[in-house]
Amino acid sequence: MSNTQQNQEAHTEEHHSPIKTPKQLIVTILLSFIVPILIIILLVNLVAAGNQVGAGSDTLGPEATAKRIAPVAKLELVDASGPKVFKSGEQVYKAVCAGCHTAGVAGAPKFGDPASWAAAAKTGLNAMVANAIKGKNAMPAKGGNPALDDFEITRAVVYMANNSGSKFDEPVEPAPAAPSK
Repeated sequence: MSNTQQNQEAHTEEHHSPIKTPKQLIVTILLSFIVPILIIILLVNLVAAGNQVGAGSDTLGPEATAKRIAPVAKLELVDASGPKVFKSGEQVYKAVCAGCHTAGVAGAPKFGDPASWAAAAKTGLNAMVANAIKGKNAMPAKGGNPALDDFEITRAVVYMANNSGSKFDEPVEPAPAAPSK
């Protein structure tokens, strides 16, 4: 056998196809179309399954829907010539103070934790109210809400301190100012 014949035989042996019959060719072609389609269908089902609501869930109920579409901010119109309606200590706490005092952010005394309020309570109510009105450390004056009245700030301080073990008396609401003419 010549070198050329040997090279040709070796060359043909190197290029054998795993597909030897027409049946294998048809199966391979069909699978090359069917497998990707099945993968796509399974992925679509996986993504769509994430949006399904479990049995007994109230996420589609009227209360949950109303909560989702409720406005983020609320505008409250108040008659400036009418009597001032003071917010309670709890209302001020929830609106202004809770952001820092719930978690004790930046060293703020943590709501409901007697140990973190002990040092502040020793200074007395007037000192704590003065700090809240003027601001202290990272806390801005009036908790960052200058529209609050000093009486409302006092109520909030008493509310937070009393819920943390102190026994301060609830401040007395000031008499309404005489109407100006």
